[in-house]
Amino acid sequence: MDKIIISLDDLSDRQREIAEVIGIENYIKLSKRFGGEDSVYIQKYSEIIKSVRNKEIRKKYNDGHNISELAKIYNLSERYIRKLCHNKI
Repeated sequence: MDKIIISLDDLSDRQREIAEVIGIENYIKLSKRFGGEDSVYIQKYSEIIKSVRNKEIRKKYNDGHNISELAKIYNLSERYIRKLCHNKI
């Protein structure tokens, strides 16, 4: 049997848009893994960045001795740093 080749022209508008962003080969991988499911949630980029930033802050936190420094580095309030590092956020 000949190998079937899928191109962007074979996809609907929204599906083509996704394939253009990630590439047709990755689109096919997604289709094989998640195809037919009602929805697949893709986290907002800004939320991913925030999560990574917060992990960095927690890692650098040293029992409150550098709250002011962390606040300046990350352009956040000292109150926010304190809450974040005490798991209140």
